[in-house]
Amino acid sequence: MVLQEYRRWNPPERGDLPRMPGRNESFPWLPVIFVTAIFYLNFTSRVILAPLLPVIEQDLGIGHGEAGSLFLYIALGTGAGLLLSGFVSSRMTHRMIITLTILLVGITLMAVSFSRSLGLMRGGLVLMGGFAGFYVPSAIATLTGLARQEHWGRALAIHELGPNLGFITVPLLAEALLRFFTWRGSLALIGGAAVLLGVLFLIRGKGGRHKGEAPRFQFMRRIVKTPSYWVMISLFTVSIGSSVGIYSMIPLFLVNEMNMDRTWANGLIGFSRVFGILVLFLSGFITERFGPKNAMGFFLSSTAGFTLLLGALRGPAMTPVLMFLQAASVACLFPVGFTVLSLLFPLQVRGTAVSLVMLVASLLGGGLLPSAIGHWAEAFSFSSAFIFFGALCLALLPLFLRAGKGLEV
Repeated sequence: MVLQEYRRWNPPERGDLPRMPGRNESFPWLPVIFVTAIFYLNFTSRVILAPLLPVIEQDLGIGHGEAGSLFLYIALGTGAGLLLSGFVSSRMTHRMIITLTILLVGITLMAVSFSRSLGLMRGGLVLMGGFAGFYVPSAIATLTGLARQEHWGRALAIHELGPNLGFITVPLLAEALLRFFTWRGSLALIGGAAVLLGVLFLIRGKGGRHKGEAPRFQFMRRIVKTPSYWVMISLFTVSIGSSVGIYSMIPLFLVNEMNMDRTWANGLIGFSRVFGILVLFLSGFITERFGPKNAMGFFLSSTAGFTLLLGALRGPAMTPVLMFLQAASVACLFPVGFTVLSLLFPLQVRGTAVSLVMLVASLLGGGLLPSAIGHWAEAFSFSSAFIFFGALCLALLPLFLRAGKGLEV
């Protein structure tokens, strides 16, 4: 039972007393939306390269493999940031970490836009990923501190609007910017917007005024030995791989393999994510009705199936439909995953738990997968890469369900 495991990690004498506000306490809409806006620009800064890849490939003279590997450098930095985030949050408040994260992400993205060699660009992407990696653990701790426990699902679902809105708007934003600027100028403008939002949060942001607890090896061992931790690893690897990983390479798939015009391709990618926003709000109700284990199993299997079909059933009509369905199913994986993570671990070690999960999942799903898809596509095709990844996820489903038997609230 998740609730039993939460109590085991957080007995009363350990200090992390649950918040018991009155029933008339309202939901903190504005603070949650503010943090969500930061998540949007944090995410946008990391995936804006995806719709720009066809232009970047031509400008830099690189292939699909090298283009896809750019996301691996971002993921390597993100992994390092996640690994160090617990130590940083033990010395700084979560609010200050969120502020510095978005400021430094914006500054490094602007630096990447001015880099004149592929080596400098890769180095800048590693730094940007590292600063971005500090964000998620502190954001989860801030949101679950702002909202009552029974409202965690709502707060985290709203927070997930950040990347999901990014999925929709980033391709459209990229096309709009490319009408007036180069891809370098587009990166610089987005970096400047991130810096501006960081300054605003420093002045007006709320929540996150507590510090985390520095990671302790005994805590890390206990987290890693928890069966639920490995369930979360599998869930978030598939989630990030099916969202960021696939999303990063779909522009090249549509332009180079489906022979679609770049403007139409980016427009289709953006609009295909609209359905994900609508379905996202249903994920909380499905989780409450059927339980986290069943909800995760359903969303995981549907995401894997639609990813497989995206490569198997290509066509001018079928491809857009499958893009809509795949985007909707994967959007629902994140809120239920973060809800379970928040229930499993108390406030002081929650950031460490999130970091350990996201460290592995980001490296595999957000870094290694796009690079592997790019190299695979050079030798075979993007379609076969999607089929292989979807089939692999389906093959892992029985193992995931057996490991998740204890995830009933």
